[in-house]
Amino acid sequence: MNADTTGPHVVVAGGGIAGLAAAHRLATAGHRVTLLEAGDRLGGKLLAGEIAGAPVDLGAESLLARRPEAVALARAVGLGDRLQAPATTTASVWSRGELTPMPKGHVMGVPGDGHAVEGLLSEEGVRRIGLDRELPPTEIGEDVAIGAYVSERMGHEVVDRLVEPLLGGVYAGDAYRISMKAAVPALFEAARRHPTLTAAVRAVQQAGAAVPADAAGAATGLGGSVFLGVEGGVGTLPGAVAEAILAAGGEILTRTPVTALRRTGPAGWQVVAGDRVLTADAVVLATPAGPAAALLADHAPAAAGELAGIEYASMALVTLAFRRTDLPALPGSGFLVPPVDGHTVKASTFSSQKWSWVSDGAPGLFVLRTSVGRHGEEEQLHREDTDLVAASLKDLAAATGLAARPVATTVTRWTGGLPQYPVGHLTRVARLREAVAELPGLRVAGAAYDGVGIPACIASAHRAADEISEEIIATSKRTHPGAGHSS
Repeated sequence: MNADTTGPHVVVAGGGIAGLAAAHRLATAGHRVTLLEAGDRLGGKLLAGEIAGAPVDLGAESLLARRPEAVALARAVGLGDRLQAPATTTASVWSRGELTPMPKGHVMGVPGDGHAVEGLLSEEGVRRIGLDRELPPTEIGEDVAIGAYVSERMGHEVVDRLVEPLLGGVYAGDAYRISMKAAVPALFEAARRHPTLTAAVRAVQQAGAAVPADAAGAATGLGGSVFLGVEGGVGTLPGAVAEAILAAGGEILTRTPVTALRRTGPAGWQVVAGDRVLTADAVVLATPAGPAAALLADHAPAAAGELAGIEYASMALVTLAFRRTDLPALPGSGFLVPPVDGHTVKASTFSSQKWSWVSDGAPGLFVLRTSVGRHGEEEQLHREDTDLVAASLKDLAAATGLAARPVATTVTRWTGGLPQYPVGHLTRVARLREAVAELPGLRVAGAAYDGVGIPACIASAHRAADEISEEIIATSKRTHPGAGHSS
């Protein structure tokens, strides 16, 4: 449905997946929408590319399928037949110089039984997990760092060798700072209800088992996969969403940073973007926290202060292409790396084994990628590309025996790419949302708030868009009593 070009106008600032999802939601609901992106492309941390002619994601590579938002959006914009389950999900942990299969029976690395992590942890580490049942209950309070809580109950080794690398793959952060309430909410709530962490883990596992194993498959048509990819790359999703926005009558402008917001009466806004000034009835800020804080400083200083306090981690992805015949057999989909071992890479994904579309796109090549950089390690991103490639090859050789030279390499830097969720993050978000809500016709969305994954970003965008729509309808009814609303 084309947007009403004479009706209320909504400006969305930020062309990452959250901004695109908000604009799509609004445009397909019949609103007049303009999306402004500061950079020269859309998609944020979603980026499809190629290496040596092989297609590959150079940013986020998968969608969490057990949340509906990302899969539903992909279907809505015509990518449903390109959704693809991983060819293999068997991963390893490179710990103490050995590749060990990822244990089963854990919740974000927290085991429900010490036997689940035998072979990865030392005998003493396994015994320490068992002490959880003998300890008195731990008072969690309103929030707690997951690393601190788990180490108190089960010892540091399970955090350092399993929780840390798993959380690092999501947040590129420090498990001893990351909020358990924000990062693993189901486990947090279970831990508040049960006397031991072991019991809490088992409760979460039982709750998951109570949902049919094919629940995700029922929604996706692709079996019970926890994660899904997109043929051609998750990085193709932004372009498909953008096309749908344009088809619905929306406008998209790149290289158009929003530099200021001005109030125009009790409910309107002027959006200053370069040499343009757009008049808007409502605005969705889907930028990272820093730019959002700057734009809100004059209008909602309390919200701006909360946003300015959100820290970000930077990371780099090193993508390598090899002749398939030059490589040894590599296990599964890749491996995670505990920071405690002091290696440069924090993970490696064997893309040609994980995703059929990568393998099919270049059958003679083997594509893999490593990730480098965690919160507080920004110096890693200042290294030359050749240094990051060399460090990755050194770690890959030590972990897998890989000795081949790549035929092509690409380094993609994501500076300030991942917001950190320390203890109290959700309380911070509640405070800033309360402050923003006092501004008629303005909402915020993105990874800084309720989750860094693609479905969470889309959910925050839909929340913002729906609240804006409701406000527009309410304003219309006040202005034109008795008038209906059509979209």
